[in-house]
Amino acid sequence: MKKSLLTLAVLSAAGAAQAQSNVTMYGLLDAGVEYTNHANATQGSLTRVTSGGTNTSRFGFKGSEDLGDGMKAVYQLEGGIFIDQGISDGVLFKRQANVGLEGAFGRVVAGRSYTTSYDFMLPFDPMGYAPEYSWVTSGNGTGVSKYGMPTAFDNIIKYQGEFSGFKLGASVGLGEQAGSTADSAKYNLGLGYESGPFSIATTYDRQNGNTVAATGDRNKTTTIHLGAAYKVANDVTIRGGYRNYKLVSAAATRPADVRADMYWGGVTYQATPVVGLTGAVYYQNVKNVAPGTDADPIMYVLQAKYTLSKRTFLYAATAYAKAKHNQLVGLTRDSTADGGVSGFASNQTGVMVGMQHRF
Repeated sequence: MKKSLLTLAVLSAAGAAQAQSNVTMYGLLDAGVEYTNHANATQGSLTRVTSGGTNTSRFGFKGSEDLGDGMKAVYQLEGGIFIDQGISDGVLFKRQANVGLEGAFGRVVAGRSYTTSYDFMLPFDPMGYAPEYSWVTSGNGTGVSKYGMPTAFDNIIKYQGEFSGFKLGASVGLGEQAGSTADSAKYNLGLGYESGPFSIATTYDRQNGNTVAATGDRNKTTTIHLGAAYKVANDVTIRGGYRNYKLVSAAATRPADVRADMYWGGVTYQATPVVGLTGAVYYQNVKNVAPGTDADPIMYVLQAKYTLSKRTFLYAATAYAKAKHNQLVGLTRDSTADGGVSGFASNQTGVMVGMQHRF
């Protein structure tokens, strides 16, 4: 009888502990068919199946354990997928691999995660987190430099908390270089505020290279962001943002700073409960380059979504990008693997239709 009672107590305790923790498997599958012109050296067109038109396809696991007194242990593992080819987008858990603590103070994680700039600025992109037809994380991938934000750090320690409408964030990517804590180190700060229909945020980040023996200095890349949004009515939201990019070289020849300003803005209109429309513009002003070589690309985007359920929608989008001085321009921020198609002319047009499902 005593053994039975002991067994029952152990099982009850195990059940209670299990009830205080949870794990969720989730994913997102996004595929479409895209037509793009000026897609090779002879400026021919291309029709392809693309993975990730409005969001990057992915799968993951996340969960938490209640530690008591309002404290939780949290974790997340997430990997990207190119579903058109059935292959991994980078290493297994390239997107997220972290563990940490969450409480009234906020949330702290360590491992690999998205940066504070990414977390704070992407909500101000009219195209959301779209890998296609958006230049918020970086300029078009066809150019010599993307002049973009740091999107994720390895070896990260990241904090985020929200207090009375204010959002605070900070992340550090340790360089892990013997003999120097500054070499390859990355730092990122963010501040946001939301009140009613209005929200705003700003971020600052700094990325170091390794020390160059000839100069005793290291490359330093700095970006500053500002984003804002205003919900005009229940069905109309205006979003916009700005990025200042600067790269100071540590090379012995000391070339001019690489500099660029990125501006974006757009409107989202929920025409009906199931139909959403978006219009957006992205423009990059390239500085400190040889006269007649600045591309200063601009891109115009239109997108429509048709909701089939809470987890599934159809979409159609078209975009047109052009550059000055016969410089090459492309529609997407990436031009490798399945991330996008390089441009081989001073303009490019794309049309895409697709479907997204979340689980």
